[in-house]
Amino acid sequence: MRAAHPRMQMSEPPHAASGSGARPRWSRTVVLVLLKLAYPVLILCAWRWDAPRLVGGMLLVTLWLQRWAGGGPVAIPLRQLSRLDWSVVAMLSCASATIVVTDSELLLRFYPLLVNLGLLIAFGATLVRGPSMIEKFARLGSPDLPPGAVRYTRRVTQVWCAFFVLNGAFSAYTALYWSRAAWSLYNGAIAYGLIGLLLAGEYVWRRLFVLPRAARADSESA
Repeated sequence: MRAAHPRMQMSEPPHAASGSGARPRWSRTVVLVLLKLAYPVLILCAWRWDAPRLVGGMLLVTLWLQRWAGGGPVAIPLRQLSRLDWSVVAMLSCASATIVVTDSELLLRFYPLLVNLGLLIAFGATLVRGPSMIEKFARLGSPDLPPGAVRYTRRVTQVWCAFFVLNGAFSAYTALYWSRAAWSLYNGAIAYGLIGLLLAGEYVWRRLFVLPRAARADSESA
């Protein structure tokens, strides 16, 4: 009986082991979601705090925390652009550090423009090298994309590039001519609402129409 007792202590129920493995994944997911929300929240708070140096420092910390905590399948396509990705991080880091040093509200107002520029560089580079950024994301859910869907994802990547150009230009306009509260509202909330609508609309259209149509065309040609 005494010999069996240590074995009973060492044994661990399977559900306990799986639960301990699930907790880090959930914790990581929560951290990543909070870091993604941190940037628009900081921009929204900027008009209340009236402290560009503080916001710039928090933007710098958030940027590097995102870089450190980024992981999972969605982050892999972005990290394949290692040099380009690092150049964008360096650009935003320099901008944040300059805001901290100068305490410049004008430079803080132009920070969303730089974010759009960084996204334009990341997405646009995939149009030159291939595969396109949206194709990489689409293959996470559908690894075997038919040729028609690949062409579609390239066009969607072009649409995103156009969006970043327009959104960046309008962001610059708000930085120059709008009040602090209006600038904060657009760049911290409205712009991200537009991004969410574009993401959701494209995803639904792709799943309901593009992929079935491309699959039918591929089967007919076969």
